[in-house]
Amino acid sequence: MSQSPIVISIPERFDFSTHKWFTEAYEAALTKTNQVVLDFSSVNYVDSSALGMMVLLRRKISAAGGKGFIRNVTGTAKDILDMANFNALFEYE
Repeated sequence: MSQSPIVISIPERFDFSTHKWFTEAYEAALTKTNQVVLDFSSVNYVDSSALGMMVLLRRKISAAGGKGFIRNVTGTAKDILDMANFNALFEYE
């Protein structure tokens, strides 16, 4: 398995409507690597279901002995992740 990270670009609205897509994207990534980068460049809305999906992803990354990263998070999305203490789960880039 490669140790090169795979980048998943998160859409503008990261909420329950992205559940199926997000799960398929990270499951495909985890078949190739144990390093996943979530690119938040386009995100301006994050809800609690997105946070839950990210916690589940973190558990799967940990089980694979890997690392998770969050890239380009700003504004309200960053405020929400900071309040939820996601810097303890993911490394910010």
